[in-house]
Amino acid sequence: MTSGSSERPAQRPNQRMQRRAAASVKQSLRDLRVQLSVLNHQVGMAAELRDIDLDCLDIVSANGPISPSTLARLTGLHPATLTGILDRLEKGGWIARDRDPADRRSVLLRALPERSRDMFRLYADMNTRMDDLCAGYDTEQLETIAGFLQRATSAGREATEKFGESD
Repeated sequence: MTSGSSERPAQRPNQRMQRRAAASVKQSLRDLRVQLSVLNHQVGMAAELRDIDLDCLDIVSANGPISPSTLARLTGLHPATLTGILDRLEKGGWIARDRDPADRRSVLLRALPERSRDMFRLYADMNTRMDDLCAGYDTEQLETIAGFLQRATSAGREATEKFGESD
């Protein structure tokens, strides 16, 4: 038997274990997505927001101030659909539309801090649970997890963009 053939059987179990571990990660991400979707739906109901309104509010809160066209690009929503969402968020006191100082003809969206506190309160239990969970990991492990999640988010963004191109 050559040394090359003796390496093959050793690689197969490792490859199988790698595939199983990767499948487990993917399944866990799907499970997490579903659970976060359920939580977000419940938070949205408590805040009297539709799921898509909550998503848009989250993007504005994280990236604002941003233009409606940037928000439309980030969400993949048609501008007319987005207008209705922004009207609801503004009416509910969640966001403000401010004139863009660089171009007075356009507006920038920003989350209102008073309502942001309301949202933080609605997610307080989850935030506490995440703090407790993170406390069980050291800094290096948390950095690895954060890096993985950032790369997974990028992969999702790229898949979304590619999916949108096929329309």
